[in-house]
Amino acid sequence: MTRSTSARSAVLAVITALTAAALAVPAQAEDRHRVSGDSLPSITPRAETPVLHDDDQGGNADADDPAIWRNAAAPGRSLVVATAKEGGLRVYDLNARLVQSIPAPPAVGEDDAPGRFNNVDLLHRLRLSSGKADLAVTSDRGHDRLRFYRIDRDRVGGPLTDVTDPVSPPVFSQDQAEINDQRTAYGLATWTEPATGKSYALVSRRERTSIALLELLPTADGKVTYRKVRTLDLPSAFRLPDGTSWSPCGEPGELPQVEGMVVDPANGMLYAGQEDIGIWRLRADLTGTPKLIDKVREYGVPGTYDEETEECTPGADPGYGGTKISADVEGLTLLTESDGDGYLLASSQGDNTFAFYDRELEDANEYEGGLRVTAASDTLDGSEECDGAAVLNTPLGSKYPNGLLVVQDGHDAPADGDRDATNFKFVDLGKVMDALDD
Repeated sequence: MTRSTSARSAVLAVITALTAAALAVPAQAEDRHRVSGDSLPSITPRAETPVLHDDDQGGNADADDPAIWRNAAAPGRSLVVATAKEGGLRVYDLNARLVQSIPAPPAVGEDDAPGRFNNVDLLHRLRLSSGKADLAVTSDRGHDRLRFYRIDRDRVGGPLTDVTDPVSPPVFSQDQAEINDQRTAYGLATWTEPATGKSYALVSRRERTSIALLELLPTADGKVTYRKVRTLDLPSAFRLPDGTSWSPCGEPGELPQVEGMVVDPANGMLYAGQEDIGIWRLRADLTGTPKLIDKVREYGVPGTYDEETEECTPGADPGYGGTKISADVEGLTLLTESDGDGYLLASSQGDNTFAFYDRELEDANEYEGGLRVTAASDTLDGSEECDGAAVLNTPLGSKYPNGLLVVQDGHDAPADGDRDATNFKFVDLGKVMDALDD
């Protein structure tokens, strides 16, 4: 850790680019069978949270990313903590009822960006000056910072208390002008290193390929701050087997960003979803060489950006993409099992499905199957264009004795006129396991 952040990042960026080029091999014709979302098994949710509306009337609340906190003393009283972007944080009980709403911090100045909570993850038993505590950690994209909330289930006024050090620095930006450009803290995953007991957050940067490793530091007054250890830049351009260079189509100046991330505590490996590229596996300390374990179907497809419509027109598919997931690849979460096995779950936003990969590195994270979350009734719909997901394979009282899967729904139904409507669906994990075993 003595080498400078910039120097190490530059070296790793070169290594990563070369790795990506080596991995960009064409799929053989016999392996090009694409998994159709329509052919995958469907499961239905048991409950859904109240709808959020991303407009002035709804407080610009937009469901994005969930995390599941287990109450060890009373599992049936466990909680789901979820981000609502400018709407801040929402806390739900296992009946999907709202328990607490925490607003995002206001803008620093009249012309500055307001707080916007993008992703959330949990840390367990972090040692604070006031004692060990479970924390909800969220990326505040609006202010380019992390925010920390202590979880106390029986606290009067709500289980979450803000314990963020007020002088915590921006993650990527140098000043408020850079923050206002909103190339700021975006995706998030937390991790505790077993050998040292130190806790970290891995944070991606909006519209850039950067991932930062931050060490989380309790302060003397019971707050939490952080320091940057190093950064790594994933590739933004890829050499295809036909010798051409390819980058995914996007608005000029934007690079293919990472959002969904999760760390496997069993081996310290980070899985990072580069939205228009695929899923990377790399060491959570951001050393070593990243490996692209699966590509989106659209990988290698050329596109032309239309300034007027602000959309990309795709060209012919050269056949270099994957077969299981469609851009954007979004929420990543781990379904762990008691025998050490389990799955990496990825939201395949482009076709409204979820893909499951084996956690075992020896199996090269082999694809194990997929499913869809579809409507249970006229009033309880499924999940479309899912951003974030969280899973916990532990009994959670009588409501979810087999564990719980929570997925974001980007288009809640029935619709309320033209208002954008989002929420979270709660799924019995037993249904997930049955679908995977079929």
